[in-house]
Amino acid sequence: MTLKPTKRSLTLQGHRTSVSLEDRFWRAFCDIAKQENKAINELAVEIDVTRDSTQQGLASAIRDFVLKYYMDKAENLTSSLK
Repeated sequence: MTLKPTKRSLTLQGHRTSVSLEDRFWRAFCDIAKQENKAINELAVEIDVTRDSTQQGLASAIRDFVLKYYMDKAENLTSSLK
């Protein structure tokens, strides 16, 4: 596993694009898509349409999405243990 971002290809609404993500984030992103029964391109579109493209690039939006996803899961787990 490398900490250096690797360029990955995605198709968003019929248009090819690429994002540079570290292996950890890419694997987590793919795992989330699988857990949600979505294709990675479908999940990427959902992230893309909700981000402010003037403030955040797609790679950053994916990283933020992955972090928030797992933070929410941890919070829900913690809440259920109380």
